[in-house]
Amino acid sequence: NRLHATDVTSSSFRLAWPKLLSQETGYYSLEYAPRAEPARKRTLQVSGAHTSLVLSDLAPETTYEVALIPESNVHYFPPQTTRVTTLAEEISPVQILISDSGPHSFQVSWAPVLDSVATYQVLYGPLPGNSVKVLEVDGRQNSTVVEHLAPNTTYLVTVTAIYRSGKEKSLSAKACTQEGERGQ
Repeated sequence: NRLHATDVTSSSFRLAWPKLLSQETGYYSLEYAPRAEPARKRTLQVSGAHTSLVLSDLAPETTYEVALIPESNVHYFPPQTTRVTTLAEEISPVQILISDSGPHSFQVSWAPVLDSVATYQVLYGPLPGNSVKVLEVDGRQNSTVVEHLAPNTTYLVTVTAIYRSGKEKSLSAKACTQEGERGQ
């Protein structure tokens, strides 16, 4: 029956609190800041009729100190505080799909596409072997065609998401090119 958070994601959470005020008896001041950077405190005024609110545009994997101050013109209510830690950024990519495979090319697609990704790197090279080529793909795209490949060869394809935060996450899949035209 106190201030608490629900629906926590990497960039938002919902705050809920007991009904202390009404529209007529006052309003709430809601203050929140990353625990590591109290100077970045933000303050919102919330109508006394509310008992919940979603805070968004938050940083991932960050602990926030939250204080709810009931500004009542009738009674004094002590501030309520809570501490909420946002989740890590969504793991990406979570799926790689290889399609349209021919003797010399195939298409690589991935999901999901996230706003937090700046660019994707697609690394590919024949197995076994250690010659690897890299394609840079814009963070808004979710597929690319890999060309100039050898026929009837297995390739290891790795898609790396490079986040705006500088973090990287990778996922790999194998792809096989088709046999070339051997004049059957």
